[in-house]
Amino acid sequence: MTDVVTSLKSVQFVVDAKVKRTGALLSIAVWEALLDGIENQQDAAIIQQAIAKLKAAGERREKAGWLVWEGVKDDWDKD
Repeated sequence: MTDVVTSLKSVQFVVDAKVKRTGALLSIAVWEALLDGIENQQDAAIIQQAIAKLKAAGERREKAGWLVWEGVKDDWDKD
């Protein structure tokens, strides 16, 4: 996330006649870093939820709703 914050410091602002900020201009690299940061946060939240569910299920993967890789890998490869 630090990379995202650092990257955002290069944002250029669009201002109106009263010098009020009305928009922001990002480079593609900054935009992609921002999206990556958001996706990483979302992934971390999903992982935390999955781990909490696993612990609540007494560390039993099937009871937590986890799938066995061998049972889904063929479907996964199709995507």
